[in-house]
Amino acid sequence: MALHEFVMSHRDRYIEMADAFFDRPELGNCEFFASQTITDRLKELGFEVELGIAGLQTAFKATLDHGTGGPNIGLLCEYDALEGLGHACSHHLQAPSILLTVETILNHSPAAPYRLTVYGTPAEETTHGKLRMLEKGYMKELDVALMMHGAPDTTTDIKSLALTNLEVIYHGKSAHAALRPEEGRSALDALLLAFQGTEFLREHVRDDVRMHYTILESPGPANVVPATARAKFSLRSYSRDYLNTVEKRVESVLRGAALMTETEVEIRWGDRLNNKIPNLTLNGLLMEKAKCVDAPRQTPPRQKTGSSDFSNVMYEVPGSCIRTAFVPTGTASHSQTFLDYGKSDEAHDAISYAAEILTLSVVDLIEQPELMAQIRAEFVENKQKMA
Repeated sequence: MALHEFVMSHRDRYIEMADAFFDRPELGNCEFFASQTITDRLKELGFEVELGIAGLQTAFKATLDHGTGGPNIGLLCEYDALEGLGHACSHHLQAPSILLTVETILNHSPAAPYRLTVYGTPAEETTHGKLRMLEKGYMKELDVALMMHGAPDTTTDIKSLALTNLEVIYHGKSAHAALRPEEGRSALDALLLAFQGTEFLREHVRDDVRMHYTILESPGPANVVPATARAKFSLRSYSRDYLNTVEKRVESVLRGAALMTETEVEIRWGDRLNNKIPNLTLNGLLMEKAKCVDAPRQTPPRQKTGSSDFSNVMYEVPGSCIRTAFVPTGTASHSQTFLDYGKSDEAHDAISYAAEILTLSVVDLIEQPELMAQIRAEFVENKQKMA
């Protein structure tokens, strides 16, 4: 049976799986239904499955060897939903498409040896499961890491924003705001000064830098000097190295606000996501196959993107994600439109289009060692440029 016919005749199982994930959205690190459903199917397909890796209950690693040696092809999937929005980022499509890819590869197995490694990576939207997995050494053994993602257009990425999250807590001294204001030291004043200092800093950073903040804890009644104020900051840039310098400048602003108000500041640094190291050879391979299968709305690689923990994987191994069209062009993820299209015919087609693209790409990677060598060489060269 030809590859296209095989995909079309086997996709209903995976469409039903995607719809089940959509109807039962699970937040990061709580994706128990999705994780079990995916790993049960991988076991049926002959994979050896390791559950709960890296201390994450819903993470997994599944491997299957064909012969001895050959490339280790990584296929990564996410399955967490968004709080209050459900699957408005189309993560419900990823694992079903990866599973259809795997089944198709096994049915059209190249003669050359290879290993398929499927990773389940929880909590991409929140606690960044891939970072925890990398810390424990997972995914670094791969020769290449591939993903799929629903999107407005069929394309790949060149850029992504590096991201640093931090929580800031000011500790002051409470006092009656009318009777003993001189005894108080306002944590809220410190926080407002920190926000204002961040606004002044915007004028003196590169154009690609983004600085976001929000108050996490209400300081209390107006007639009491606030003793505590808590906020979250998110800093972004297309360069991790430059963002590191921005971190230091923001920290100076935060400590300066504490100095001006005679308060104490507690800075809790969170996860740091890298910018992507693009691999144009790998991107080109995926888009070549997208053209072969006549995937909808093919466009040049995206130059403007958000942040993802997949970027940190791409600092360790060559990687790329095929974004497959299923919502109208121009639609932003994390939106009601993404949610509205979650069980549409277009979403179902995205599963099978991505499976065909990934299968054709993986076969080339297995059968053409020189292609894999070219991808690796570009990865090494581009990573050196980032240093």
